Amino acid sequence: MTNSLPDKPVRDEIDILRAGIRRHDALYYQSAVPEISDLEYDRLMKRLSDLEALHPEFRSEDSPTQKVGGEPIDGFVTVEHQVPMLSIDNAYTESELSEFGARVVKTIGPESVEWVVEYKVDGVALSLIYERGKLVRAVTRGDGRRGDDVTHNARTMKGVPLQLIGDFPEVLEVRGEALIGNRDFARLQADMTAAGEEPLKNSRNATSGAIKLLDPKLCAHRSLRFFAHSVGSLAGANYATHGEFLRAIHAMGIPSVPKTAIQSGFDAAVAHTQVLMDELHELDFEVDGIVLKVNDLGVRDRLGMTSKSPRWAIAYKWEKYEAETRVEEILISVGKTGTLTPVACLKPVEIAGTTVSRASLHNRDEIERLGIQIGDWIIVEKAGKIIPHVVRVEEHKRDGSQTPFIFPTHCPECHTAAIKDDEGVYIRCPNPGCPAQLREGLRYFASRAAMDIEGLGIKLIEQLTEQPAERKFLASFADIYRLKDRRAELLTLERLGEKSVDNLLAGIEASKKQPLWRLLTALNLRHVGTRTAQQLAERFGTMEILAAQTEEQLSHVDEVGSVIAKSVAAFFASDYGKQIIAELTELGLNMGDAAAAAAVAAERAAGRLVGKTLVVTGTLTRFKRDEIAELIRMHGGRSSGSVSKKTDYVVAGTDAGSKLTKAVELGVTVLTEDQFMELLS
Repeated sequence: MTNSLPDKPVRDEIDILRAGIRRHDALYYQSAVPEISDLEYDRLMKRLSDLEALHPEFRSEDSPTQKVGGEPIDGFVTVEHQVPMLSIDNAYTESELSEFGARVVKTIGPESVEWVVEYKVDGVALSLIYERGKLVRAVTRGDGRRGDDVTHNARTMKGVPLQLIGDFPEVLEVRGEALIGNRDFARLQADMTAAGEEPLKNSRNATSGAIKLLDPKLCAHRSLRFFAHSVGSLAGANYATHGEFLRAIHAMGIPSVPKTAIQSGFDAAVAHTQVLMDELHELDFEVDGIVLKVNDLGVRDRLGMTSKSPRWAIAYKWEKYEAETRVEEILISVGKTGTLTPVACLKPVEIAGTTVSRASLHNRDEIERLGIQIGDWIIVEKAGKIIPHVVRVEEHKRDGSQTPFIFPTHCPECHTAAIKDDEGVYIRCPNPGCPAQLREGLRYFASRAAMDIEGLGIKLIEQLTEQPAERKFLASFADIYRLKDRRAELLTLERLGEKSVDNLLAGIEASKKQPLWRLLTALNLRHVGTRTAQQLAERFGTMEILAAQTEEQLSHVDEVGSVIAKSVAAFFASDYGKQIIAELTELGLNMGDAAAAAAVAAERAAGRLVGKTLVVTGTLTRFKRDEIAELIRMHGGRSSGSVSKKTDYVVAGTDAGSKLTKAVELGVTVLTEDQFMELLS
């Protein structure tokens, strides 16, 4: 075909389109911050495709249009890895993790080491080799020494750029995992069922099968993607740390495993594994553990390898317990801060020895991500026996009876118009007088973590808040302390006798003397937990002084950042906050004492436990858990929930379990309750 336009403008437009599409691919698959809509992206891709069709002389194997798949291959070629692809040792308990950490310290000495903490993606290991920025080869792990050349299929994967962007080394080998996301796997199953084929068992098997297909167009249909997690061979660049390597490949357009973090010290790395476990529900892909590896590549060289695995990395793995069940209903739960949380009511199913009938769906975005509907069959997982979460929807089992869930625009309890919070994730009811917020707020106010009012549990709170308007007992926190004037009315309620009423009123009266930090905790200010409440109470001494602080002044308090400062300042500036503080003050609650707070701070600074970390385990006879935690704090110490080599003491009661075992293994001093009291005296 004859072209009437000069070649250079056409070639320039093609180059600009290719560069722009590569950039948008990196923003979408790597950073999850797309700048354009799918429609706009499709228009760019179509324009590029049209230009390449009109001008075949400008076609290129590394063009974004070539990711749909080329011609089938005859068979696989075996390729030797320049650097062996070794597997990683596994640990299944914190004790095994600690043993690994101790081995590292023994080898390199007591120097501080940074650790990379990342999800262990349950996919198929893959190595990508780039020369001068162009993808030239993709190889499976194979036996670790030799693998299959699957370049034809890797070219179709999301997150595998055919041409790197920005600055790149002469030769770069990037290793990672090929995988199929949960939503894409659900779609694939539905397509296979519709075509009369047997659905695949799991996403990993689907990924493994896709990589071994000879026709790349079939692989492209399975929507595989790639996450990088390590470096192989390298020429023309030198990275000092793994973090530096990740930043470099990000700039080139290659995505790494999401939520990867760098922690200072092994204990901090182990603690961060719990953070990642708590966020499992946010992932759209399968994981089967968390990898901890040394950040400094020089230290890695000093640690070296065994014949099977590196000595600088370990995979903290867990048993995965899964079951299939059905969503019978989706309800909205309104929390104490007004958060509207969708909850899936499930056909009861046993997972890891417990019956699961409910699973949180967390927020509106989670429902959309899962594509979940009422009546859907779903896979529910308990990883490491933690709280169950929904993995994916079995879309291929839909029979037309399912109904989409419409997230409410108004609070289901008080019908106030819901609003999206500042962080843009949660939907909240902004009405502080909402009955649901009141119930949950009262329950938290009376809980052991806050004012510790014995006898005022959720059942009684529901009874006291659900009376007719003219008889309602509780409409605010202050009403708790007005119950003493309604003793006769309380005695008319079901299941409330004289003894239980008198015990309740005595507990309420005793709670007036609780320290300021407990009251601050009980008031349920957003982002303010026990630790922050203690910091604020110790810093300012009285509620009056605290209420007078500006947002800027609050932000300078230790462990109080801008988000917490804004929340606290907003509470005290609000009509609601002013009213509740005035009422509780008038009712005689402890609003703090500046001189006493200063004396307590001085006592803590001179305490026998200053700078010490203690862990309490087992059943205690002299203290409740919160009592001994407060005693530790008052003597300058820190109470922790897990044992590590930085733990100074473990206070062990009867039936102490794994924490005591770990303390003995690590050589941590173990105290009885009596020995703990002797230490304080």
